[in-house]
Amino acid sequence: MRRHRAIRRAIRRAVLAAAAAGAALALAGCFDVRSPDLFLLTRTGQGRTLTLLINDGGTIRCNGGKAKPVSNTTLIAARDLADDLADDAQSKLTIPNEPGSVYYFRVRMQQGSVAFPDRAASRRKVLARTELFAAQTAQRDCGLTG
Repeated sequence: MRRHRAIRRAIRRAVLAAAAAGAALALAGCFDVRSPDLFLLTRTGQGRTLTLLINDGGTIRCNGGKAKPVSNTTLIAARDLADDLADDAQSKLTIPNEPGSVYYFRVRMQQGSVAFPDRAASRRKVLARTELFAAQTAQRDCGLTG
């Protein structure tokens, strides 16, 4: 009888320990949720290459630097841009570089990628918005010129 009680206590302790460990892991997992990246925008051409990695959690990495917070305005603009580029990315829109172009843009997303020269923006509004986003975000959120 005594032996059975000791075994039951040992089993209870093991079950409680396992439950506590599971709860601790679940709780730790709740605080380690990472938001997905919206897109990586790369601009090449005249001057230095610009890279902007925008995360849906509200951060940006400028030219491979440390992640830093962005304004709500920038985050909303990035989300809208990602939504508007999704179909083109899925179809892997690639417009070759054109004579007279200064910059070439590539936007990589989960759905695929979009690549285009700056001159193509005159024909597609979303590409013009992408260029404007790159220039404004580089200045406002990264402290870079243009």
